[in-house]
Amino acid sequence: MKNLIFALFCLVIMSSTVKAQNVAVSFSYFFPKDGYPSVPVSPFSIRGIGVDLNDYLAIQTGGSLYLMSGMQITDLPLESSKPLSGPSFTVMVPVELFLSFQSNKFDYNIKGGVFGFFNIWQKLNTGNFDRAIRSHENWEVANSDLDFKKKPGWGFHGGPELVFYPNNKYGISLEFIYYLGGANMPITGNYKGGNSGEPLQTVDVNYEDAILDYTGFEISIGVIIL
Repeated sequence: MKNLIFALFCLVIMSSTVKAQNVAVSFSYFFPKDGYPSVPVSPFSIRGIGVDLNDYLAIQTGGSLYLMSGMQITDLPLESSKPLSGPSFTVMVPVELFLSFQSNKFDYNIKGGVFGFFNIWQKLNTGNFDRAIRSHENWEVANSDLDFKKKPGWGFHGGPELVFYPNNKYGISLEFIYYLGGANMPITGNYKGGNSGEPLQTVDVNYEDAILDYTGFEISIGVIIL
């Protein structure tokens, strides 16, 4: 709870105290690779906070708070087509170089840079984990008892943005950004299982190289305050 309150506080402070060339409040939806689409926690998706370098270039930051329904975990000895982590609240903060081509009614922007993220109230999807274990071990039944360490992650991102200005007070933006990143997520514990007519087996787990995969694309629809 304290982590969530701190994250909300940081997003509010960024939106109210930092000078910006054009601040955008948006609905941002993230679609992770091999995961479930996110649900935005409105109105906590704020972009466009930064400094203009000239008429075409700017450095920007911002922040988004998502409810991630499911994200994939990679670098495991077993495979799953369904997400192994989730649900969780995720705070994501980008830092990006912003290149703008402007006209009277439209702006076409290209942005890219690095981002950091951290999951709050993160859980493992034990149902999908047990299914992956059954497939990996060729068992009829499996039951896992796993624990993990959550750590902050980072990666790279980039993509285009189109902005339409119906008047001189605000603009409407549509943004498509691709993210490629991850976070170390060591997993330990054990699982039990087997086949009918056979004794149950117990297998110890130490997935120290596991990675929470933050790969996917984000679609944002927002209002830019001029």
